[in-house]
Amino acid sequence: MSSLIDSDTICALATPPGRGGVGIIRISGPLCRTMAEKILRRLPRPRYAVYSDFNDLSGAVVDSGIALFFPGPDSFTGEDVLELQAHGGYFVLERLLNLVLELGGRLARPGEFSERAFLNNKMDLTQAEAIADLIDSCSAQAARSALRTLQGEFSNLIHNLVEEITALRVYIEASIDFSEEDIDFLSAGKTSQRLSTIIAQLDGVIAQAKQGAILKEGMSVVIAGKPNVGKSSLLNALAGRESAIVTDIAGTTRDILHEQIGIDGMPLHITDTAGLRNSTDPVEQEGIRRALKAISEADRILLIIDAASEQPAPDQLAEYLHSTGFAQLEEPLKKGRLSLIFNKIDLLAPNSLPTSWQDKPADAPLLAVSAKHQYGLQALREHLKQCMGYQADAEGGFIARSRHLEALRKARLELARGLEQLDRHQAGELVAEDLRHAHQYLGEITGEFSTDELLGRIFSSFCVGK
Repeated sequence: MSSLIDSDTICALATPPGRGGVGIIRISGPLCRTMAEKILRRLPRPRYAVYSDFNDLSGAVVDSGIALFFPGPDSFTGEDVLELQAHGGYFVLERLLNLVLELGGRLARPGEFSERAFLNNKMDLTQAEAIADLIDSCSAQAARSALRTLQGEFSNLIHNLVEEITALRVYIEASIDFSEEDIDFLSAGKTSQRLSTIIAQLDGVIAQAKQGAILKEGMSVVIAGKPNVGKSSLLNALAGRESAIVTDIAGTTRDILHEQIGIDGMPLHITDTAGLRNSTDPVEQEGIRRALKAISEADRILLIIDAASEQPAPDQLAEYLHSTGFAQLEEPLKKGRLSLIFNKIDLLAPNSLPTSWQDKPADAPLLAVSAKHQYGLQALREHLKQCMGYQADAEGGFIARSRHLEALRKARLELARGLEQLDRHQAGELVAEDLRHAHQYLGEITGEFSTDELLGRIFSSFCVGK
């Protein structure tokens, strides 16, 4: 995708296809005025809704509706924009769209309207991405955070950091240029203090961005365990509906099942897997293979154990996993991605869980539940939120993406390297270069520094007509 703005006039259906009360065709580019004269027989007053017939090239009326004209640069894209609001029938909208094509327009690519807004400096890249995030929001909190990003909250934080870094770069480079004046700017401690303050500010942005990434990306959770331990029952209990088939027959689930639920606005992608065991059934073997693949990719694994039949000791989890054939879970256990869920505790006598789980730290958190009777599920939900550092009552906030987190991480590494150079070696030239790199990484977030490949990847994920 080229970063240069072309002179084409683009058009697209901006409402979902199909039958509806109203369908909107959006047009952007230099031919909007000519198209308005042809279709409406006049150029509407800027930013006023006018009722008009929509005429084809022969003068026949295709439909009647509302037209809106936004002259550039005071429009969403920064170009002339014309919107035709017609009746939402497929045939009517198809005729109008073909009419615009006959008059010299072309169909817009996904996200091309937003891309033109970005290229015309109507918004930065984080704000453009927030449009898609607002459309895709699956909770009220995610929508509010996306709106805050669209209004520039994330961008302002990045711009403030860039200004601080730029000011410090100027200070350091000036100290280098005037080193012959026998004034040691770097050893006075002021530079180190300023850089430490910038790093602290960046850490605050990173913390908010991680929270925003949870709202955007959610957390993937895999339910694993032996056959017939209650994995599907737990999925149904968390989902609040009968998503998976539950029977007393071991091995009922032979494929992976996916559910997406929300916990206080946090998207949770839950996967129920086939029971892990040695099997000669080729269908079940394939289900187990898929289960192991899902386990390797998950943010969190819930290992379900039938507490009525076995209760491994907390200090013997690795041995238990190995002896039961769950060797693939040893790595998630070491990396802290595994939670142990004792299910069917309704079948146990009161206080019959091993006291060792209460008295001795375990390699993995333990939660006791009864999926059948909905016991312990709220504690499980709270545990899942804690695993991702989720705070439902966090004030402010903005939507963030994985690319934002990566850029912030790289910027922090550069700043930390610069601080080390400053404290150990008083190497002003090296510090200035580290600051330049940090500036560039932060600029990638807002689009100050961007590549055609990055823009193509971002805007191609948008809806057509947006």
